[in-house]
Amino acid sequence: MAERSIEPDTPELRARWGQFAWTQGWADKAKAAIARYPEGRQRSAVMALLDYAQRQVGEETNTQGWLPIPVIEFVARELSMPVIRVLEVATFYTMFNLVPVGRYHVQVCGTTPCMLRGSDDIIATCEKRGMHHGHTTKDGLWTFTEVECMGNCASAPMVQINDDNYEDLTPERMDAILDALARGEQPKTGTQEPGRHTVEPAGALSTLTAMVDENHDYRGEWA
Repeated sequence: MAERSIEPDTPELRARWGQFAWTQGWADKAKAAIARYPEGRQRSAVMALLDYAQRQVGEETNTQGWLPIPVIEFVARELSMPVIRVLEVATFYTMFNLVPVGRYHVQVCGTTPCMLRGSDDIIATCEKRGMHHGHTTKDGLWTFTEVECMGNCASAPMVQINDDNYEDLTPERMDAILDALARGEQPKTGTQEPGRHTVEPAGALSTLTAMVDENHDYRGEWA
């Protein structure tokens, strides 16, 4: 399961994050998110604002980002919410990091379909690089978490690294992805199976053949 402990609220944490405020770009996004909801329902924007706050922290720390307690308090003030209500949201959804993470957050799915397709080998590949469950490597590059199903069972095994999914993995393909990220490059996302576009059956298609090379909207043809 994903790690859900909260970083202790220390004087050092307060000194670093106690004066957190939006940069102009994130302030504009937050204002737009709040404006989507009718008067009296602005608290519905809490997930968006937590996401924006985490991303701003990520920009400031050159990591995927996380949510220190003072930042959660800031979001609560922005929405006139009790801090505990915002904390309840942040602790429920694993998309929110509650402790510092590395530049790349490697989340490996270990649920049954991925396990049957070799997720143990993918985890071993990560461990050979010094990654361990719930920890960040000493160089600050990798944080490793084993998680539950992320919905790519048809292209298992898969991992999510920051905002991107990588599927149809083997140890060799996983190594290539991690090597590229370590060099500051952006590897191909999605399936890593040659000749596969999304999650269509491997090999030639007998139906939906327009999906071989790109996503195709069939709705107009079926009307």
